[in-house]
Amino acid sequence: MAKFGFSRKHLAIPYAAFLILFVIAPLLIILYYAFTNATGQFSVSNFIGFFTDSNTLGTLVYSATLSLTTTAVCLLFAYPLALILARGGIKKRNVFLLLFIMPMWINFTLRITALKEILTAIEHNLAFYPFINSVIGMTYDFLPFMILPLYTSFLKQDKDLNEAAADLGANTINVFLKVTLPLSIPGIISGVMMVFLPAMTNYVVLDMLYNSTYIMGSLIGSYFAAYDWNNGSMISVILLIIIFGITLLTNRFGDENEGGGRVV
Repeated sequence: MAKFGFSRKHLAIPYAAFLILFVIAPLLIILYYAFTNATGQFSVSNFIGFFTDSNTLGTLVYSATLSLTTTAVCLLFAYPLALILARGGIKKRNVFLLLFIMPMWINFTLRITALKEILTAIEHNLAFYPFINSVIGMTYDFLPFMILPLYTSFLKQDKDLNEAAADLGANTINVFLKVTLPLSIPGIISGVMMVFLPAMTNYVVLDMLYNSTYIMGSLIGSYFAAYDWNNGSMISVILLIIIFGITLLTNRFGDENEGGGRVV
């Protein structure tokens, strides 16, 4: 690099400029509005109002419940699918994996509109609650993001460990519980992070499914639509803190499992 007149510091300039313009600067603006009132004076009344209002707290609890349920359903479907694709000895398994990923290539509006028509047809015979519709929509949208990290995690596992555990007398269930499952925890954590966090704020899916479900993303959007940047930024900061805390917990759990865990 030196003979061309470039160093690593020079190569870092575009990245640093991007980071400052599109990450740090917007974050500072959000923090400014979150900790000021309509007159521009420093205030924490926005946060006090959020945690003392039953409506906003209810929205937070509902959003977390919806996100947790969606994540659990995605994991329930994705784990066996990824395991079968990676370990099932299926010929041309990449083709089957592609079938699960292909919906991501289709326009988002078309996908959710098609799902809406399917749910509408089903509802003529079954009475679905808005919460169930929301979970179905979120699961349909985020399932590939759970399958991919799990599939990658299973591919990286050494199959000899399973054979060694079986040779030592472990049955199929014990092999899964003591070898496969612990080694797949990094993939589970990655999938949970990729589903849980966006599901907390992805209100577009819910709006398109014609129900009146109101989550944190809807609340933020309503404040900014009303030009109330202070409350909108305040809720964004609260979500940022929640996401940061969850990220720390999952990373620490993953590090402890990778560093100190024993698989057999």
